Amino acid sequence: MPELPEVETIRRGLAARLPGQTITGVRVRQAQLRHLVDVAALQAQTVGSTIRRIERRAKYLLLHLDPDGVLLLHLGMTGRLWVGPPAPEDAPHDHLIFALGPDLELRFHDTRRFGMCYVTTTAELPHHPRLQHLGPEPLSEAFSGTYLWQRAHGLQKPVKNFIMDAAVVVGVGNIYASESLFLAGLRPTRAIGRLRRVQWERLCTAIQEVLQAAIEHHGTSFSDYVDSEGQQGHFQNQLFVYGRDGEACRRDGQPIKRIVQAGRSSYYCPGCQR
Repeated sequence: MPELPEVETIRRGLAARLPGQTITGVRVRQAQLRHLVDVAALQAQTVGSTIRRIERRAKYLLLHLDPDGVLLLHLGMTGRLWVGPPAPEDAPHDHLIFALGPDLELRFHDTRRFGMCYVTTTAELPHHPRLQHLGPEPLSEAFSGTYLWQRAHGLQKPVKNFIMDAAVVVGVGNIYASESLFLAGLRPTRAIGRLRRVQWERLCTAIQEVLQAAIEHHGTSFSDYVDSEGQQGHFQNQLFVYGRDGEACRRDGQPIKRIVQAGRSSYYCPGCQR
């Protein structure tokens, strides 16, 4: 699943090409994504509108349109957004095609159809049900070690589960949670009630450093992820623990361990993480 660095990479690619483009048409080849796309509303609120800017909130891409519309897109597990000249024919999983004049289009491709597409207005955006309960952005000033320490007060869940909760902080998916915990020297099973304030500060810094590095490497590509130009990311070459079960830790040489938490694989070094 594309996580924050992948979605931010795609946002930057779209932001370099789409602002100022007018949506001249929308084709919906498959409306049944994770939730049914409201085709009539999508066409009514986008066709004829000019794209002003593109933002990201958590793993959602927000395309702000003139005069006051907003197109929300979520890539789900296997979603891709591609910008380029009109394709000679539709690929099997190209579900939404936005025409941007005669020479350019934006295609939403999603093999497993877990992606999402909504339209709303600027005024309604903060209250959209997909956005209103989200935690702070991890690269914003609202996110800090003090915030995590206060948010964890009275709770006893494992630290990895805690930082992957989008109500606590957005965008820290499975890959980057494992990598951040390695950098912070914390095992994924560590109970948050046992962490000292200085450890929360260290974890906050680790999360931010890992996400920034992943963005600089244009995300992590294991299978489906490519950016809006069809290029893979490179952060998979920088991973310390994720996906390296049984391989030697790059710091102390001990074998990386894999466990399952809440149905997800967690990776850690038993020597470096306590």
